[in-house]
Amino acid sequence: MPSYKAPLRDMRFLMNEVFDYPKHYQKLTHGAAADPETVDMILEGAADFCENVLFPLYQSGDAEGCHFDNGTVTTPKGYKEAYAQLVQGGWQGLSYPEQYGGQNLPPSLNLIKSEMMGTANWSFQMYPGLSIGCMNTIMQYGTASQKDTYMPKLVTGEWSGTMCLTEPQCGTDLGQVKTKAEPRQDGNYNISGTKIFISAGEHDLTENIIHIVLARLPDAPEGTKGISLFIVPKFLSHADGSIAERNQVSCGSIEHKMGIRASATAVLNFDNAIGYLIGEPHKGLHAMFTFMNTARIGTAIQGIAHAELSFQNALPYAKERLSMRALSGKKAPEKVADPIIYHADVRRMLLTQKAIAEGGRAMIYYAAQISDNMQDALERGDNTAFKQYDDQLGFYTPILKGFLTELGHEAANLGMQVFGGHGYIKEWGMEQIVRDARIAMLYEGTTGVQALDLLGRKVILGSRGKVIRDYTSEILRFSSNHARNKYMRGFAWELTKLCAQWNTLTLRVIMAARKDRDMVSSASNDFLMFSGYVMMAYFWAQQAAVASEKIGANQGPESIEFYKAKIKVADFYFERLLPRAQGHAEAMVHTPRSMLALNAEHFSFDY
Repeated sequence: MPSYKAPLRDMRFLMNEVFDYPKHYQKLTHGAAADPETVDMILEGAADFCENVLFPLYQSGDAEGCHFDNGTVTTPKGYKEAYAQLVQGGWQGLSYPEQYGGQNLPPSLNLIKSEMMGTANWSFQMYPGLSIGCMNTIMQYGTASQKDTYMPKLVTGEWSGTMCLTEPQCGTDLGQVKTKAEPRQDGNYNISGTKIFISAGEHDLTENIIHIVLARLPDAPEGTKGISLFIVPKFLSHADGSIAERNQVSCGSIEHKMGIRASATAVLNFDNAIGYLIGEPHKGLHAMFTFMNTARIGTAIQGIAHAELSFQNALPYAKERLSMRALSGKKAPEKVADPIIYHADVRRMLLTQKAIAEGGRAMIYYAAQISDNMQDALERGDNTAFKQYDDQLGFYTPILKGFLTELGHEAANLGMQVFGGHGYIKEWGMEQIVRDARIAMLYEGTTGVQALDLLGRKVILGSRGKVIRDYTSEILRFSSNHARNKYMRGFAWELTKLCAQWNTLTLRVIMAARKDRDMVSSASNDFLMFSGYVMMAYFWAQQAAVASEKIGANQGPESIEFYKAKIKVADFYFERLLPRAQGHAEAMVHTPRSMLALNAEHFSFDY
């Protein structure tokens, strides 16, 4: 049977020693409440909830799945009770204003809580997770009346939320959205259309579900410039917030999926359902990106969550499973064979999982601080600072989502590989992690979409390479400051070379794209993966720098071993994983010729 233990030591290392969260919180307008004692209580409480309530439902929820009966969706056994505990614990409202029943804590704490919940049970995390984007959208673009109507119940978790974008004929290309919004005499709208792949679109956990829906007004221009955004509740509500009659939105079916089977993915039919415009007409896509950025960072967490869970279960198995003798000599002479952890190839797999989980966690936790700063600027009304942090996070988001989900799936597969044939058997739980991880590279924009967003929108069109120059300047300052540290010399020199290469590659791709626009698409995936490997190297170097300082400060024996392990895993990352970046570097600068040489009609298996 699999197990889960929240990695609180590593979380605290990043929060308190690498990124100095206590000092960061002090600078925020509402950060005073996030004092070290409160933060520690939240971490301990979330760990207890995730380990003892959510994780025990992980395998059983997958085995049972969700049930659909004539428009009604029932979640697996134990889910309603677990969700009730989520509501009772106030977990949904950590980062929302007190006036709506929240605790007004920084958004980063919600992301860190979400990591634990997602690692313990990603299917369950999908239900409250979708509500976060719904709440963020209403908070930023909703009217005072809309906030008063929907936020209190969403914040407590009594109601949940969704995002309704995809339709049968379109996924990423939202310019093809056909759902209609017809004006009503009361100033609201009748929404009609079908949405598919709606996570948490129908379920029995909450009394109401608030759908955020993209639709077109009658006078809408073509394409993405003609999309508006609407609030469409499952149940209408009275002025006092109590439930009124059922709205004309129904669940036509739920999907039968490869993984995350305990998360209901619904087909929703809107048949003149009453909707309320949120934001400005025809500018719904801009508002929806509030939702999308939240969702994409949340999906990036899925990458490290599956890497962590797979590693936690592969490690004890590798210590116990006996097979052959180590090539360097017997390690357990009293046993018939040595534990497989003494074989170098098994070490390679375990260290790869550990490097991905802990390196990715550092990337996420740093981005979480940017999210805090964005929210703080918004609350202060500082539009200049908000734009600066929004652009900064916009650079990180496609790398986090694309790179970390790709590596998270790799780590999940490696965990299954450590188990050998047992990894293929359901009872061990490793194959479920692989199945659950696979969706992460698909939803909220595939890896290819993230790559185009990074290279096309953020690097070429958005900044003409400046965003790379600015980021590499930050890395170079770090490298210069640590060039004399005996633990850090190798890391600093390697990062310096990579920064020069990153800028050169960016310039080469930009110049080539001027002559051939297909260059952007053909180079984008390799550009994203190269960027991800370099970024993770930088964050591993930061962890190694702090660890080396702590070793020099003569910490206790237990802490010393933790810090030494950090440096050794950083060494492994630089020696064994970072070289992959060079393959991506070589591939991205080739012209699209070989990709486009075969005509579309010649893509055939039958000549």
